[in-house]
Amino acid sequence: MVAIEATKKLLEEALALPEREREALVEALSDSLDPEAVELSPEWTSDIRNWIAKIESGEEKTIPWNEVDARIKKSLTQK
Repeated sequence: MVAIEATKKLLEEALALPEREREALVEALSDSLDPEAVELSPEWTSDIRNWIAKIESGEEKTIPWNEVDARIKKSLTQK
């Protein structure tokens, strides 16, 4: 159970970091994962392929992250 305690301590320390540092940590951890190790159901795989095809064809438009982030923050402050 030492590993579990070490993980809990690491999480507590990470949560105490400033937001920008937590974002960088999340990105670094995410980049360290093998995308091939994630198993998706056939339904999810099909849905993802459909969305990618629609985006690449121009049928669906994307929204830049800074706009999405601003919308989220605005909706959270309106409640």
